Order: sequence, then C-alpha cells, then structure tokens
Amino acid sequence: MKIKKIVVFGAGKIGRSFIGQVFNRSGYEVVFVDINKQLIDMMNRERHYRVIIKDGDNEETLQIENIKGVCLDDEENVILELKDAGIVSLSVGQLGLQKAIPIIARSLIARRNDYGDEPLDIIIAENMRNADIFIREELRKYLPDNYPIKQLVGLVETSIGKMVPIMTQKDVEDDPLHVFAEPYNSLIVSRSSFINPLPEVPFLAPKDNIKAWVDRKLFIHNLGHATTAYLGFKAHPDAVYISEVLDDNEILLEVRQTMLQAADILRSLYPEEFTHQQLEDHTDDLLHRFRNKSLGDTLFRVGCDLYRKLGPEDRLVAPVSAALKTNKSYHLILRAIEAGISFRGKDQNGNYYPSDMLFFEEAKKGNRYVLENICKLPVNLLYTK
Repeated sequence: MKIKKIVVFGAGKIGRSFIGQVFNRSGYEVVFVDINKQLIDMMNRERHYRVIIKDGDNEETLQIENIKGVCLDDEENVILELKDAGIVSLSVGQLGLQKAIPIIARSLIARRNDYGDEPLDIIIAENMRNADIFIREELRKYLPDNYPIKQLVGLVETSIGKMVPIMTQKDVEDDPLHVFAEPYNSLIVSRSSFINPLPEVPFLAPKDNIKAWVDRKLFIHNLGHATTAYLGFKAHPDAVYISEVLDDNEILLEVRQTMLQAADILRSLYPEEFTHQQLEDHTDDLLHRFRNKSLGDTLFRVGCDLYRKLGPEDRLVAPVSAALKTNKSYHLILRAIEAGISFRGKDQNGNYYPSDMLFFEEAKKGNRYVLENICKLPVNLLYTK
C-alpha cells in the first residue's frame, strides 16, 4: 500500500507554498484538505496551481500539478484519502487542529481495519513546542483504548522557517489558487519520529534533536523578527515594513546583536547541537531574508498580538528565562521586550490588533508590572543581575 501520496491538512500559504510544493516536486500526488469550499472546488477544476518564488527583483514560477482537494466537512472522502496515504501533514493552526484531529483518528481506525498494522507518519507543520505530545494526547481521545498509537502513528515535529510574501487583495482576486513564496525550502523534521522510512524528498532536513531546532526557530528567527518590529517601531513609528527599518544600520546592528545574544543562550542549552559559527551564519542569513522587500512583511503583522508574543513561553521571554537558569547575558533581549511593551503598531486600515488594546491598558501600570504579570519574569532578579 506504499503509494506516493501526501494528504495536506491546510491549503493555506504554508500548505501550498511549502509542504505541497516540496512533496509534489518529489513526485507525490498532493491531496489538500481545507474548510474553504471555493478554494477546494477550484483546485479540483484546475488540478494545478502556481507558486511564484520572489527574491528581491527576481521571480520564478513553479507549476504544481497532480493535485486535488477535499473539503474538511466531507468526512467520508477525507477518510478515503487518508486510508491509503503514504504520509500526512498538518498546517492548520490550533483551531484547525480541533476539527482535523477527530477525522484523522477515525481514518486511522478505518486504515487499520482495511490494511492491518500499516503505520502512518504525520508531519506537524505547526509553530508549536511539544506538538507531538499535544497531538498524541488529542488523538487518544478519539481512538480505542487498545489502539497502538506509538507503533502505528509517527508524529513528526518540525521547525518551520519558511516565510511567505504578503499578497494583496488584487493578487488573490487575479488567481485565488496561486501563492507567493521565498526561495528558502528547508523542511527541518525529527528523524527519529518517522516510523516508515524517511521520504525521499530533497528539501527534507532530518535532525536527531528536534527540540533544539524548534528552540532555534523561537530563540533566533522569531526573536529576531519581533525585535526588528519593536526596535523599528520605537525608532521609526511611521515605518510600515520590516525591510524598511532594517535599512537603518543602527537598528540592523542592534537586532543582530540581540539575535546573537539569544544564540549564545541557545548554545548553553544545546552545546553539542550548534557551534557559534553556525548560529552566527544562521543569524546573518535570516537578516538577509528579513530584508527581502518582496516579502512585504509589516511591523504590524510581526509585532502585534502582544499577550502571546510577550508571553512566558514565547520568542522573547523564553530566552530570558533560559538565560537566568544558565547565567547568560540577556540585557539586549530585555531591551527588546521593553520596546515591545511600548509597541503601538496599526494595520493598513489604522486599527490595532483587538487584544492589544487590552494589553495597552495593562501596560499603563508600567514595565515592571508587565514583566512580572504578563511575561511572568522575576523582576527583582532581572534588574539586579
């Protein structure tokens, strides 16, 4: 029953521009499952879509063929596609997982009834820490008590570093199926989580310690992005784009130094996984990608949702907490957090992110209050170390 078919839950930007593209270019049929019936109907009518690779002024068009779609609500056909799939991927966000997981569980039962103990690997293309543990526990709620989930379901954590250029409303209206992408295509996955042999996909980057690579994404990529938005807004409150504020060499230098400070903390957690040079090269590559004007990434998008992005397990606070435990410097990251507390970015229509307005009220109580009550950091220790 080994067929080259991947079922991709989520026909959004990551699903189409990254997962679907990478596997299709390796000869896989791609079946997209999504709640957007109009998009799915168009896929089934056209049977292909375009990925436009944007790298500054350069463009390349890829034609992704041998595709089809199924609506998530069409449970019978979703299960039929999943039963004989070679592999599955998830890129639907936490709300989408609530709808997808029960259907996946029912398909696992049907698959076992028809094919016996035929394992299925699921690539979790979500920005979640400990995503494998979360999804395993959710699946258990819908599977029989005696279902051997650890033997039959490979839950493969990833570190998704792909950035997707912003598309205008006109771009979408011109062709709802096509999607923009940056050239970067490395799909970092947990090697040991696969039960079946590793897929023969050139862009796959298997790692033995996926936790380290998930933290690399959080501590350097996500931290660098947020730091750019917060320091950029502080220095240039009228700026719109991430690439725009990185044209300011002072901002560029401070963002880089902050990312390298986080890289030093990361190395203290995983000394055998990364070298200083590897992380410095990664930092410089990210900054080059952040400055890609064709991404169209805005300070608002990168900086908004402050309760989450300044939360204790997220991109800025988690590295500081790790620094406190490992006795590493964190003063630059703390400056980025304080800039984040003062971030007041608006979208293109002049609106704040809804929950940020509640955050602003909390922030009136002062930085120390936010650090202690939202970031959950030990304030007295922060300012004395």
